[in-house]
Amino acid sequence: MNIRHAPYAAGTNASFHFVLQRLPQERSIVISPFTMDEPSASGLLVSVVIPLYKEGSQLRAFLSDLRDALERTGCEFEIILVDDGSPDDTWEDIKKEAQAFPSLRAVRLSRNFGKELALCAGLERARGDVVVVMDGDGQHPPSLLPVMVEKWRSSGADIVHAVKTKRGRESLTGKLGAFLFYVILNKLSGFDLKGASDFKLINRKVADTWLAMRERNVFFRGMTAWMGFSTVKVPFQVVARRGGKSGWSYLRRAKLALIGITTFSSFPLHLVTFAGIIFFIFAVGLGIQTLYLKLTGRAFTGFATVILLELIIGSLLMISLGIIGEYLGRMHMRTMERPPYIVRSSTPRP
Repeated sequence: MNIRHAPYAAGTNASFHFVLQRLPQERSIVISPFTMDEPSASGLLVSVVIPLYKEGSQLRAFLSDLRDALERTGCEFEIILVDDGSPDDTWEDIKKEAQAFPSLRAVRLSRNFGKELALCAGLERARGDVVVVMDGDGQHPPSLLPVMVEKWRSSGADIVHAVKTKRGRESLTGKLGAFLFYVILNKLSGFDLKGASDFKLINRKVADTWLAMRERNVFFRGMTAWMGFSTVKVPFQVVARRGGKSGWSYLRRAKLALIGITTFSSFPLHLVTFAGIIFFIFAVGLGIQTLYLKLTGRAFTGFATVILLELIIGSLLMISLGIIGEYLGRMHMRTMERPPYIVRSSTPRP
């Protein structure tokens, strides 16, 4: 019997608990062929999921802009905030806002599990006909929400994807790293994510399908592209942060890039095989040459050559073992019985 852990929270102090569910034997996801009657604007419920990490100082101003934008859509709405284990007063600020704003719900994770898993926690609690995912630092402009909702209603697409036309203020190394990552991912997986962001609107069908996959190594923008639902794009410019500084260090970005590449392509494993074949051919040629020189009496000592070859081969072996270890690590994480995240507390349901 396969068992999975599903995070669950109830009440204000839901501490460290989860439930077990049986996994179906089928490994594929069946999407029921249904047609959704287009709801009227007043009957449409929009859920907005926002992961937060040390964003308390700018939360009030951000939520004010967000409420104004959602009211302009003419739809009912709910806001789900996920505090990803912030070490500051972010959770206290969230609770104050929740008391004054009945459509706001929030959960607090027991520690910093990372933005992708915090996003999962929010999506699992979203009840809307459409779900919007955005950052809480203000770089995803709330003013774009009415445009995204209208684009979804008029186009009939499953996903409205906000695409960056400008990345905003970013270091040269950051821009270069992002460029190389998207080029490599495109070549290895076939998904063009240039300008991609986590700022998206997805309908209920996409949200339910995404949740049914139960991924452990989450790469949200890549997974939504992989599902293959119809998509329309809305351009936007990344604006400056309202305050503070980004929690995305170079190490965190490199880790996410590694997850994205290993999750969507097995080519690095094949690269190890190709490198082994090339070195085998090289070794055979070098062996024939060495034997010929020995038999003709022209052999000479090649200490430097031997050392150089050992260093090259040793480095290749270590890199190869590292690549294989990355994939084995992903498989190991899939077999563990831990929940992907733990909810420490939550605000009361409205």
